[in-house]
Amino acid sequence: MLDIENTVNDCNNNYSENILNMLLRDDRKTVQKLGSKMSKRLELKAKEIQRVRKMYKFDRSFGNHKYIAGVDEVGRGPLAGPIVAAAVILDLESDEDKDLILRANDSKKLSIDCRKELSYIIKEKALAYKITAIDNKQIDEKGIAWCNNQVFIESCNGLSIKPDLVLSDGYKIKNYSDLNEFVIKGDTLSISIACASIIAKVYRDELMLQYHNEYPNYGFNKNVGYGTKEHVSAIKEHGIIALHRKSFLKNILGEENNN
Repeated sequence: MLDIENTVNDCNNNYSENILNMLLRDDRKTVQKLGSKMSKRLELKAKEIQRVRKMYKFDRSFGNHKYIAGVDEVGRGPLAGPIVAAAVILDLESDEDKDLILRANDSKKLSIDCRKELSYIIKEKALAYKITAIDNKQIDEKGIAWCNNQVFIESCNGLSIKPDLVLSDGYKIKNYSDLNEFVIKGDTLSISIACASIIAKVYRDELMLQYHNEYPNYGFNKNVGYGTKEHVSAIKEHGIIALHRKSFLKNILGEENNN
């Protein structure tokens, strides 16, 4: 039988509609079922295109800027490992559906496989991107708030294209000399921030997976450094390692064990 599913996906809208109508009018139940399946798939894709277009429009709504960067971080709360931020500049002007980064969203709402696939797509489509990390030692020395802000600054300043505007997730960047607007829940509203969220998350997760190979007792392949019950139990049983944020462990192990 003709691979109708792929044919529908590849054809233009008018041709796809003709094929669907043909399938739905067919007397055979199996063909009607296929037509119904295709119809729902195209409907979902249309809704996704509309959702993502709204995110592109949101970024453009901040004014007539040629280059807008979105910046977001991952790893503010874990007990081990670095905090990582990414800054991304996209082409926000294209009207072609094929140029949209569909499925882009808050990285926490996406599956591991989806994040990995999107990370590759984002890097391919981005005009510029930069990923920056600050390790646990600096977090202990200077505090997580300072490191969170600094990793934003370093990501934005490290872009190969200087942004006219930076959209930051959650709060305004302190001591950043150029134009910056903050967006609450930015990774669900802004396409640039969502893409930054995704590539930062994939980078950090893969880094923690490498650390798991070195320190297999702590389950970094699953908890990526966060304070899960299993991770806390491992700390109590095996002690802390070079990746742990001592300043985050005082309530777990007590002051005397963090010296």
